Amino acid sequence: MIQVDISASKRDSFGKCAMRRLRVSGNTPAVLYGNGKDVMALQLETAPFLKSLFQISRKNAIVNLSINGDDTPRHVMMREIQTDPVDDSLIHADFLEINLQKPSAFTVPIEFVGTAKGTDLGGELVIHEANIQVEGLPLDVPDTVSVDISDLVIGDSIAYSAIGLPDSLKMVSDASALCVEVVVAVAVAESE
Repeated sequence: MIQVDISASKRDSFGKCAMRRLRVSGNTPAVLYGNGKDVMALQLETAPFLKSLFQISRKNAIVNLSINGDDTPRHVMMREIQTDPVDDSLIHADFLEINLQKPSAFTVPIEFVGTAKGTDLGGELVIHEANIQVEGLPLDVPDTVSVDISDLVIGDSIAYSAIGLPDSLKMVSDASALCVEVVVAVAVAESE
């Protein structure tokens, strides 16, 4: 799993006007919650925070959040990013503190490798699900799970049960459900 370092400081100003002044000064308001602790109001410098967001965009990532005044960084995950609908600027960020020693559920993207043989023979590749649900320790969760589809011919499919996962992870998704298959192109047109 990807890890990035972000620094923040505690915030004691609240309200709409205070948040607007904070954003104008080049900072982004945020909150930290979870792990049985009280909610903490934070502020982050917007420019370095944006760079970190580009690294972890749409990925499972652990953020090592260093808060001014605390000796050890907190291990958190991005829960929500709010952006302005007009100019796409950052409005607010939510962080969820996690325990690295406790198994949690994660959604991991599936990377389909190769080109199915059946598509060269007139078949249509149908991806039913491009993600897999797994449970495990946060540091054991991979960025993606690769599935080789190059041997699929028309009528072949791959279920979740055929996806190889590390021993440290448990599959939460229904093992019998299909994630990808190659069907006759006519059948796809009729079903639409």
